[in-house]
Amino acid sequence: MLLCIDIGNTHTHYGAVDNLGSRFLRQLPTRQIDHADDGFASRLASLMNECPGLRGIAFCSVVPEATEKLRRVLERARPPLPVFQLTCDKKLGVPIGYPRPAEIGQDRLANAAGAHALFGTPAIVIDMGTAVTFDIVTKTHGYEGGIIAPGVEVMRRYLHEQTALLPKLDDSLQIDRAIGQSTIEAMRIGTVIGFGGMIQALLDGVLAELSARGEPAPHVLATGGTAELLRKTLRTPFTVVPDITLRGLAAAWELNQP
Repeated sequence: MLLCIDIGNTHTHYGAVDNLGSRFLRQLPTRQIDHADDGFASRLASLMNECPGLRGIAFCSVVPEATEKLRRVLERARPPLPVFQLTCDKKLGVPIGYPRPAEIGQDRLANAAGAHALFGTPAIVIDMGTAVTFDIVTKTHGYEGGIIAPGVEVMRRYLHEQTALLPKLDDSLQIDRAIGQSTIEAMRIGTVIGFGGMIQALLDGVLAELSARGEPAPHVLATGGTAELLRKTLRTPFTVVPDITLRGLAAAWELNQP
């Protein structure tokens, strides 16, 4: 098994990955990576007891400060394990056809590696995190780039923070109709239906461009904390792969072994 870690802006997800998939999937707030009592050090010790055959650690990060904190935690791990960080100069299984590879988020590289390893190309990965990212991997150019848009929680929080009278919404994404009969219901409808409509419009544009270029119909994959929300609003068939980033890290680890 390989311990794979995805450091995101809000949460850090991790799990043990083998040929059968991911196990022991867990998360912690990214700000707590080096917490003395409930940080990654104590969680790593527990996981190593549960998975005594761990071969190494592969991680990606979009938070440089958290990257350094994790490295310090891993340096103190006993027994020590080899550590691999996915960056744009590593093998993904597909070429990078993006003009400035260093600008690509490491989680997006992992998504591309995971999509290729699990489904082949072409593929579109929609990652529903703090920001929504589209990662497009084609047969012609490999990883081409994609789209970055605000996530649903950013939209919900912005409505409250940038207006005088609109309240802060709770975590519910449940809606029963398209016409709100209270301020909270109206806000919830606006973010849930509006967010889904934004994702569908972006996806339509990508699909049309790929079709015009002669690419086969791509696999459409969704991951991230609010991926299930798309089931209510997206017309295009898609597959939810909750652990695609971790499995992409594992695939990249294998490709980059000497």
